Amino acid sequence: MIDPPLLEYPCEFPIKILGHTQAGFAQTVLEIVRRHAPDFDGATMEMKSSKRGKYLSVTCVVRATSREQLDGLYQELCDHPMVVMVL
Repeated sequence: MIDPPLLEYPCEFPIKILGHTQAGFAQTVLEIVRRHAPDFDGATMEMKSSKRGKYLSVTCVVRATSREQLDGLYQELCDHPMVVMVL
């Protein structure tokens, strides 16, 4: 028996990116996300600082069209030196 896919594409898919609070972090995240999801609206990004302000989390809800698209996006985000974690 074949398991059904976990996601049905296209779908809205939230991604949370955590990095150290520094100039250009949110812009860098936006550029990476748009490379993989060109229709992403940067105005919908949600940003939240950690309690002590050391970290910044950026949440982007992208329109996912394939597993390959999400894998590529996660890989590029995880490989970037400004990014600490991607959820």
